[in-house]
Amino acid sequence: MVKTVTLRDAWSGEADCRNCSLRDTVLFAGLTECDFERIHDPIDQFTLKPGSSLYRAGDSGDFMFTVRSGACKLMQSLADGSQRIVRIARTSDVLGLEAILGERYQHEAVALQLTEVCRFPARMVRDLGNDNPTLHRELMARWQRALTQADAWLTELSTGSARQRVARLVLRLVRDEERGECQLFGREDMGAMIGVTTETTSRTIAEFRRQGLLVETAPNLFRLDIAQLRRIAEE
Repeated sequence: MVKTVTLRDAWSGEADCRNCSLRDTVLFAGLTECDFERIHDPIDQFTLKPGSSLYRAGDSGDFMFTVRSGACKLMQSLADGSQRIVRIARTSDVLGLEAILGERYQHEAVALQLTEVCRFPARMVRDLGNDNPTLHRELMARWQRALTQADAWLTELSTGSARQRVARLVLRLVRDEERGECQLFGREDMGAMIGVTTETTSRTIAEFRRQGLLVETAPNLFRLDIAQLRRIAEE
């Protein structure tokens, strides 16, 4: 079900948006009262089931998105017809940045798990960014962050042995290093993220579990031996 709220409500924390990434990640924190007078476009909030597509490569880039909770994989088709996962977007990440330039989406975005998103018109962000230096800087920072993630994905997750790649991936999935926990995705998706087969990924995860490097504390939630996994990643 799609729920529609105003940008003002999302920004101010009203309309059940107190934990909304639009507000918490300060994407729109630099807006002024004058900015709000120009905004008439609504923000849509909805939930995607695992496997549901948010948008497809080549679709018209009319909207941008933020992830409220859950995760989406960004996939790109290869010449041989296969697909490679090039990035994961998680809570507070912005998707569809290319829409700011009026371009079509470059990837297919698919929910990896139950995922809540906010959708807002790219035109609105583009117009506000032209006149608001703070928002413009934040958008540029997110462009840089996306490029940095893409570079890391290419250099860290596409080179080395399968053990190194799996170790690097699970370390990147950790959101709270103090707790050292991460939620793993399906082995097929993990294999596509690091460029190895599903079987190899499954064997490597099983090996790490036997060695106590991954300890399951809840369904598909694991506590990591971060120090040992780092040693493997840096071998």
